[in-house]
Amino acid sequence: MTKSFRKLFLTVTLAVLTAGAAQAQGRIATVDLGVIFKKYYMTDEAKQAIAETEKDLKKELETMDEAHKKLIATTKKLVEESNDQGVSDEERKKRKAALEPKLKDLKDSETALKDTLARSEADLKQKTGRMMDKIVGDIKKAIESKAKSGGYSMVIDSSARGSNQTEMLLFNSGENDLTTAVVDMLNAAAPVDSKKK
Repeated sequence: MTKSFRKLFLTVTLAVLTAGAAQAQGRIATVDLGVIFKKYYMTDEAKQAIAETEKDLKKELETMDEAHKKLIATTKKLVEESNDQGVSDEERKKRKAALEPKLKDLKDSETALKDTLARSEADLKQKTGRMMDKIVGDIKKAIESKAKSGGYSMVIDSSARGSNQTEMLLFNSGENDLTTAVVDMLNAAAPVDSKKK
């Protein structure tokens, strides 16, 4: 009797300890990443920096495009003059010879315009990627810090959606939501003018 009682006691004790450990390990919190991105001051700063870069690139491309259009007009005029039947053959030859470098300039201008456009797009994409990586890294560190200090083993994004755009988190009481705490932590180092917004 004592042997089976001891066995039962050990089994129950083991079950309670295991359930307690599992419960401690299984604490789950949620965050709304959409809200965190929107409220994190660095997101606005990144958007402004990207908009400024886009504006500068657009200005550069517009200047190049304007010069290219002028070159097209000049070249077109030279083509017409080199085909003018009202002048001597000698003059037409001279004009065609003068046209050759302009045609090369036009081709070079077109290549430069295409290259600048491609480089600009690549630079902008790279800059945006670096900024997003920095923001995501900051957010992940803040979430990790809050999760560890709160004793959570897992944090789920309550705003996540599946491939068919349905919500992935079907129920959330909101009692273990760390969104506000994470936003506050991220914005603690915000410049004074950012905090006023």
